[in-house]
Amino acid sequence: MDTRTNLRLFAILALTSFAGCASYTTPGGGVSIPEITGSTIAQSLARQPAAVFPAHVILARVQSARYESMSSRGYGNGRYTVVTTRDIEQESDFRQLASLEGIAGIGPLNRLMLTENVQSALDLREAAAQLHGDIVLLYTIDTTFRTDARSLGPLQLVGLGFFRNRKASVTATCATAFLDVRTGYVYGIAEGTATEEQRTDLWSTQSAIEKARLRAERGAFEKAIEEVSRVWPSIYREYGRAGATAAVPRSQ
Repeated sequence: MDTRTNLRLFAILALTSFAGCASYTTPGGGVSIPEITGSTIAQSLARQPAAVFPAHVILARVQSARYESMSSRGYGNGRYTVVTTRDIEQESDFRQLASLEGIAGIGPLNRLMLTENVQSALDLREAAAQLHGDIVLLYTIDTTFRTDARSLGPLQLVGLGFFRNRKASVTATCATAFLDVRTGYVYGIAEGTATEEQRTDLWSTQSAIEKARLRAERGAFEKAIEEVSRVWPSIYREYGRAGATAAVPRSQ
């Protein structure tokens, strides 16, 4: 067997080995809204609304510690991370929110304002205060893969062969909450869920699985934005009377 033939055989074996080891890592997890805004019952009841209306709303996508997906990575080394990459959000979403009555403006948190050690919603509120925000619209994405044999949670490495010959789905839920920047008062919550189901023979590559994940997460975010658009008017009617509320010093 000549050298050229040996090289061809080696290349074929290498490609076969690589294909056999191809894998996909599920994205990191979401966060619990009650947990990140957590306090004692007495503290929660003592908090009062203090936002000035029309309100400047700051958007913050928060994920679990060490969050990572194929399209984004959480910033920071604390208990929570903040995703500043816009992989599922679109400009039309922000225009939709900015058009709501009682919202003076919409803006995202960026890394320049963030601490690397996010431990609670207080850190997000402090960052939003630097942007002169009145309300933080906090949101998180939780994504789960499921086959007829098993459910896959965050940060699981699976071979692509795992998805073959099975019915598979990816479900994403986007949970949101309106937080008063000054006091941490929760004005309301909204949520949206979307599922992508496909024959698993279509999930033969990382790219195919990733596209299904992004479609599910995008769908969940869209539904959450629709719910936010329904919830906000009632918040504005209740708390935005007379056009403004006197501000009070921020507290934990």
